[in-house]
Amino acid sequence: MLAIIQAAGWPIWLIIAASVATVTIIIERLLTLRKSQVLPHGTLVKVVQEYRSQGVTADSLTKLSASSPLGRVLAAGLKNVKSSREIMKESIEETGSAVAHELNRYLSTLGTLAAVTPLLGLFGTVIGMIEIFGSQSPTGGSNPAALAHGISVALYNTAFGIMVAVPALMFYRYFASKVDDFVVEMEQQAIKLVEIVHGERHH
Repeated sequence: MLAIIQAAGWPIWLIIAASVATVTIIIERLLTLRKSQVLPHGTLVKVVQEYRSQGVTADSLTKLSASSPLGRVLAAGLKNVKSSREIMKESIEETGSAVAHELNRYLSTLGTLAAVTPLLGLFGTVIGMIEIFGSQSPTGGSNPAALAHGISVALYNTAFGIMVAVPALMFYRYFASKVDDFVVEMEQQAIKLVEIVHGERHH
């Protein structure tokens, strides 16, 4: 591996740095964007049962808000349970926007890395081409070692740039779609809560 990095020249270090950042973000988001973490099963049922048995207390709201992103959205609605349906929904929407923003954290960076790494590969290719032309002497001779190194720099950087960009783009799309699904489900559960509290639904 070290031999490949040496053959690829100094531009490869930019791509390696981008790859480390990409892997770090992917692992962090895989751990954070788990359904059990974002939308714990049975949260709405539990919230409704507690609301019907003991009403809304500051302690229960704090616990619910800290439990998960869904809990935060539902807690925002329950804080305004004595207000009108519209105010309750507005509060849920405001908190929902903040939660959606948090779920999308680092995704723009991942998208940027997916777009930038092929360009870093292209930059390395250009550096390699410059080395190739630099190895040509005015008298028509060439330095085979310099020529081979220039070709290595050009090809390795292109390959590494694409290798980093493809998974970065795939995971960016995957996470973005997952967040959208989470947000839609949170909205649906929050609407159910509003309707239950205002007596329009029974479960």
